[in-house]
Amino acid sequence: MRPTAPTTAPALGAPAERLEGRDKVTGTARYATELAHTPPDCAYAWPVAATVARGRVTAVDTASALAVPGALAVLTPWTAPRLAEPDDPTLAVLQNDTVPHRGWYVALAVAETPEAARATAEAVDVTYATEPHDVTLTPDHPDAYAPEEANGGQPARTERGDADAAFDAAPVRVDVTYRIPPLHNHPMEPHAAYARWDGATGGEHLTVYDSSQGAGPVRSVLARMFGLPEERVTVVSEHVGGGFGSKGTPRPHVVLATMAARHTGRPVKLALPRRDMAAVVGHRAPTVQRLRLGAERDGTLTTVSHDVTTYTSRIKEFVEQAGVPTRVMYASPHGRTAHRVVPLDVPSPSWMRAPGEASGMYALESAMDELADALGLDPIELRVRNEPVTEPDSGLPFSSRNLVACLREGARRFGWHDRDPRPGIRREGAHLTGTGVAAATYPVLLSPSTATATAHPDGTRTVHVNATDIGTGARTVLAQIAADALGVGLDSVRIHIGSTRLPRAPLAGGSSGTASWGSAVHAACTRLVERLTRHEGPLPVEGLSASADTTEEAGRTPPFARHAFGAHFAEVGVDTGTGEVRVRRLLGVYAAGRILNPRTARSQFIGGMTMGLGMALTEHAAVDPAFGDFAERDLAAYHVPSHADVPAIEAHWVDEEDSRLNPMGSKGIGEIGIVGTAAAIGNAVHHAIGVRLRELPLTPDRVLPALGSRQPA
Repeated sequence: MRPTAPTTAPALGAPAERLEGRDKVTGTARYATELAHTPPDCAYAWPVAATVARGRVTAVDTASALAVPGALAVLTPWTAPRLAEPDDPTLAVLQNDTVPHRGWYVALAVAETPEAARATAEAVDVTYATEPHDVTLTPDHPDAYAPEEANGGQPARTERGDADAAFDAAPVRVDVTYRIPPLHNHPMEPHAAYARWDGATGGEHLTVYDSSQGAGPVRSVLARMFGLPEERVTVVSEHVGGGFGSKGTPRPHVVLATMAARHTGRPVKLALPRRDMAAVVGHRAPTVQRLRLGAERDGTLTTVSHDVTTYTSRIKEFVEQAGVPTRVMYASPHGRTAHRVVPLDVPSPSWMRAPGEASGMYALESAMDELADALGLDPIELRVRNEPVTEPDSGLPFSSRNLVACLREGARRFGWHDRDPRPGIRREGAHLTGTGVAAATYPVLLSPSTATATAHPDGTRTVHVNATDIGTGARTVLAQIAADALGVGLDSVRIHIGSTRLPRAPLAGGSSGTASWGSAVHAACTRLVERLTRHEGPLPVEGLSASADTTEEAGRTPPFARHAFGAHFAEVGVDTGTGEVRVRRLLGVYAAGRILNPRTARSQFIGGMTMGLGMALTEHAAVDPAFGDFAERDLAAYHVPSHADVPAIEAHWVDEEDSRLNPMGSKGIGEIGIVGTAAAIGNAVHHAIGVRLRELPLTPDRVLPALGSRQPA
């Protein structure tokens, strides 16, 4: 049976609407704890967080809690089920009396209703033996050490030539330090899970609905901790309300829900209170970053040094890899990147959108702007003059690199060439205005995946893959990949994702989802077309299927450096009376391979840029040194940007063909939008007021004193 030739336009490259869009806006898309039919015996759990910064639990009085109407149980470090030790220590909840940081869970209340569960938790009385704590990051902290690796398995230190000697000999030098505070992911949907045990002891089956970026890793962790073979655990993450990295690994809530369900013998729902999330689901670690750039008088870089100091918790090492993007960006014969980390009594940091790149590129691109000022050179021209032929640290050729094209196209669209480079001179009434630019990069990553495609007698095609759509439009793009590979219209494709019942696939993270899942979907559909070509007669009732596994392809080490690149432009107005910074317009131009769906791609780009605006102007968390707690624990105190904060935001891209990536020729786009935005805004603020601010966010309490220090015009 030969496949029918396609009669519709190619699906890939078309701005297809999200397949699940109507379900989401009408409320029929079900999230982790929104089951269509909640069992009548479903119970609800509410965690109890530690109120000390470090110490031990010495007693838990549950008498008053269990007297609350509707209370079912209170799990404590002494009564909770014993679990196998996890690889991730943050998941070992209620397994001992240790309190490693404030907010660590020390008990779990279970009740008939959410309200009763909360009241039960509030009635639990916990006694502690406190210990001295330290939650303050300083660059000269005596406990700082050089780790073996940074996040993602990256080497913590790299060096080319003699960076220090080259800096001392450079005619033009910049030696500056930038600071970024802790930042929180705060997805719209808090972390939540529903857990149910079925069957008799010895043959029981665990079913979990979890708000996660990957159902597969959740299943593996739960199976290990609860002593089950993986085939007796099912995890579903069909619809996920954002994650930004905080749902990239299993979190304590899903372990607690599963534990409570086993303890009570009933299904259990648990949705984390937003105020708890700062302490238990990860955050972007603060960084202190010293940049030393040396250059010839014509702007040619001779050396780039990037030294990062960050913190980690005492129970799990996580090293924000802020120095890594510097290894990619600019040519110089000498260079060094190094990381130092301080273990503190803080919650464990983790992934947050563009980990490493968002922090590191803020510092690098701000320093490049300072070097351009010192040289009297246009910031774009400085970057162009230092464009590398090969990746600076590895020496590998790039599969494609169109940063200069992004800078040139962005300059044209933004009107950069009409810019007066002199800082602090443009005034509109009470406002000083300025513009800034910064570059961006993000690596191209690929993970093994499997997928299955089936052709049905009615002409429809079904694709199965355990991908996760966290709001990015992944299911729509995967359907587009399948439609083109199968030679059918998009309306003929049915896509099933978000369950461990489906073929194995990696989590949504590292801007690698579409490339990883899409490669497997493309391969399965291509094989299905081959089967259909050989098939004679009508299709069987069950259809005809083909599968693919990309483990071998994904495991190959590419002989190229593979990255997406971009350029960010910002215009700001600074109120000289209040110190408030308002972004007037943002522009991003990207080189990210083939854009598979312009509609969802633009959404990803501008979403990242908006998050970068928050990083630059509004978002920060401070750890109270006395209490060891984040002061900003909800959206009333932790200020994320709103629609009104960006009057004009645009995302564009340059055409880029790269055959060395994957069958689609695509690069990841979910994170690069945030990477250069904060630096572009910071550079624009300097251009507006003529004073360089090196600590984020650029809030009025920092900007106003800087305005007061300005020299009279």
